[in-house]
Amino acid sequence: MPTLNVVDMNGKNVAEIALSDAVFGIEPNAAVMHTAVVSYLANQRQGTQSTLTRTEVSGGGRKPWRQKGTGHARQGSIRAPQWYHGGVALGPKPREYGFTLNKKERQLAIRSALSSKVLDGALIVLDALTVDEYKTKTVVNCLKAIGAEKKALIILAGMDDKAIRSASNIEGVKTAQVNTINTYDILNADSVVIVKDAVSKIEEVYA
Repeated sequence: MPTLNVVDMNGKNVAEIALSDAVFGIEPNAAVMHTAVVSYLANQRQGTQSTLTRTEVSGGGRKPWRQKGTGHARQGSIRAPQWYHGGVALGPKPREYGFTLNKKERQLAIRSALSSKVLDGALIVLDALTVDEYKTKTVVNCLKAIGAEKKALIILAGMDDKAIRSASNIEGVKTAQVNTINTYDILNADSVVIVKDAVSKIEEVYA
């Protein structure tokens, strides 16, 4: 059972917390994490790219010259793909790139990602993130004190508008709630900062 120090916003150790083996102590499954990341990135793609085929380009209704006797290669339309301003052969058309994972795979991927952060020493449990006003500097100073100045993912127990908006202007910092975390954001962050109240909720959902 992994045990981590709980730090306050000044970076001081205030307690210890025992994390669930079922969520934070499993052997990371690299294959499932890879599939979850590919799925996340594929679902971000709009898939709206489109090219015109020879049937969609205007013009080209008349045969440019007769079939035989000109010395030219035979042509049926000036909108064939080999012509300038012709249609595109086998070009991209709007499509859906996304695919989904089943519930067990999604949960295993998140558990694996969290466990990998524990193994790397990149998971920080924060006693509380108290932001009394919309102040970016408060979150900046907190992250600096706890050693999470680079790319960081802050996982909150619930909706906290002041904390979310105060962190939204910091480059490389992203906030999430227990019900919105995903494998890509966890793995993409150099440090994962979990508010203490969120730990029990994560264990309840993913254990």
